Amino acid sequence: MAYLPAELLEYILCFPVLKHVDICNVSCSCKRLHDVCHGRGKVWGHQYKLRWPRLQKHYRQNECCDWLKEYRTRHTVGLQIRRTVVSISQRFFTEVVLGDSFAEIESLGAPEHFCEDELLSILNSDRRKSLTLKYYAKKILYFLRQKNILRSLKMFLEQPAEQQSALEGALLVDQYCNPLADVSLDGISSQLEEITDKIKKMLRIKNPSHPSLRVTQGDCFAVDDFDLQRQVVVTLNAVLYEQLQYKGNECDYYNPLNSYIHQVLLRRTGIPISLSVLYMTLARKLGVQLEPVNFPNHFLLRWCQQQRGSGDIYDFVYIDAFGKGKQLTAKECEYLIGHQVTADYYNAISTTEVLLRMVGNLLNIGKRGEGNEKSYQLLRDSLDLYLTINPDNVQYLLLQARLYFHLGIWPEKVLDILQHIQALDPSQHGAVGYLVQHTLEHIQHKKHPVDPEVKRRSAPEHLELQYSVGLIMKHKRSGYNCAIYGWDPKCTMSQEWITTMRVHQLSSGANQPFYNVLVQDGTCRYAAQENLEPHSAPLEIAHPEVGRYFSEFHDSHYVANEELQTRYPEDMAETLGTSERIGCV
Repeated sequence: MAYLPAELLEYILCFPVLKHVDICNVSCSCKRLHDVCHGRGKVWGHQYKLRWPRLQKHYRQNECCDWLKEYRTRHTVGLQIRRTVVSISQRFFTEVVLGDSFAEIESLGAPEHFCEDELLSILNSDRRKSLTLKYYAKKILYFLRQKNILRSLKMFLEQPAEQQSALEGALLVDQYCNPLADVSLDGISSQLEEITDKIKKMLRIKNPSHPSLRVTQGDCFAVDDFDLQRQVVVTLNAVLYEQLQYKGNECDYYNPLNSYIHQVLLRRTGIPISLSVLYMTLARKLGVQLEPVNFPNHFLLRWCQQQRGSGDIYDFVYIDAFGKGKQLTAKECEYLIGHQVTADYYNAISTTEVLLRMVGNLLNIGKRGEGNEKSYQLLRDSLDLYLTINPDNVQYLLLQARLYFHLGIWPEKVLDILQHIQALDPSQHGAVGYLVQHTLEHIQHKKHPVDPEVKRRSAPEHLELQYSVGLIMKHKRSGYNCAIYGWDPKCTMSQEWITTMRVHQLSSGANQPFYNVLVQDGTCRYAAQENLEPHSAPLEIAHPEVGRYFSEFHDSHYVANEELQTRYPEDMAETLGTSERIGCV
């Protein structure tokens, strides 16, 4: 074999069945094969592409590269990432994991695309296995992507105002709130180009010589004739609202999905500001310049009816993108919201102001939330965005400090925020002083952590327990499916909670075991033993926190991870007898 031509040997060594271990063994057999494996780099380049296909987009076609060195670096980074994820899962079981917790990922000094690829490899592995590893890998990937998006947003805001695109800004907001989604400017632009082509197709039927038809993608131009502009607007309305059935989401107005551009395009519905950004972008592609108007309670666009710029609000037609492109006079805009406003509210605003309004909407939705992990995440993300755009807003700085304090997370950052607030507005010293005092107490408390309580089923006070952690249950009254991740021998909630939840109406009241359960709808609940029964056909529970407590799903139950096992050492579902698993009444 060693006497075959080098090209033929390379061809043989690039067979898909050969792995990197095989290539290492071959290269150690003799100098000739060593030179073939390492000489031109083709063999190791093939191994690299075979093992990490997602990384090919980071290299130019036929790029000259030391593939063995790239392979070794990527392999080493993969091992480091996995070790780090495991260590994070052991350290942060009892805490909410935030950005600073992942500083060690950055300290590795590894290429970001290598880190991200390894995290994606973890997430795409066997669906029922390595759940804890996936849980923390997802959090790290979330953090890394958000950090890059925030950096892009800062660069965007540094551009001259006339170069800032409302679409690009809205997309950055979308990406920051959905960092794990496959959302890109190229993808969104491609979808908008498809809609533009549909508008041109209809416009060609009405006016084959319309100047907008001669424009190619990327061209910047303006149609001056008002009749020609009107043809574009009428056709845009016909395609967007009649043909494609876009509409304002009146039924589910406060759904955050209405604010995300990729979801607006996917679901063909949104709120006034997101539909206005879409409408304005399409109009500009066809030569009609529309301007955003920060109208109270209902975002609008304005369309100048004069040849030159005018400051008179009555020289504009106002377009309601939420109302299927309806054209309004200044007076009719007031009818829309039910009260009069000053002329200032009819002025055009900058892209930065558009983003502040958009993020402000998300902030309000987060504040309206039910106090669960999802609403807190939205509130944190929208505060990050708002304070990146307007870093000296005392009201939202204080809200961010209070949010972190309430959640008991990131105390060092809370102190930095409070110091910044005090410098901006000394009159806030009362609120700042209170939060500083209690945050310092929290930091001191973290230096002396309390060991978690260990609960053993064999203890006399636990003999009434019928179910174990990891079991898939069904709630007898509410009908929801859930997984047990903890229990108490008696209800430990406050008297107010017990009264509100009418626990006294249960046959055993609060004097029975209560279970912490992860519910299929994404919530966490506290259920009485008499209200639970083993599920007749147990399936996985689609809850975002499953990986925090369980390492895998095995046939009919979850297997507790090492951290949960330390708390319930005698309580693993897979070790209990059949009578205990199904519960003995």
